[in-house]
Amino acid sequence: AAMSMKYAAAYLMAVLAGKEAPSAADLQKILESVEAEYDAEVAEKLVSELAGKTIHEVVAAGKEKLKGFGGGGGGGVAVAAAPAAGGGGGGGAAPAKEEKKVVEEEEEEEMDFDLFG
Repeated sequence: AAMSMKYAAAYLMAVLAGKEAPSAADLQKILESVEAEYDAEVAEKLVSELAGKTIHEVVAAGKEKLKGFGGGGGGGVAVAAAPAAGGGGGGGAAPAKEEKKVVEEEEEEEMDFDLFG
């Protein structure tokens, strides 16, 4: 079975509730409280991969990995559109930036990464 974000969210909720190292049973209790489906195999895998790690270290390591992904695209489009809206000089540079951004977005869609590995 594939892991979904609900298991990671349940793990984080348990940590926020004061559990330093939540168990699969903790995840089950949280997920069943909102009538979500629960797969013991998926929960055990998550708990075992996070065993011995603090969630703060895992999140910090994840942020470091994500630094190379860039800004997400929303801001880049607004910045590229601003010179065009001005109608003045520098309009020739804006299309080049937009083309570059399109290429980056296509590359990001093809990437496959593991959140915990």
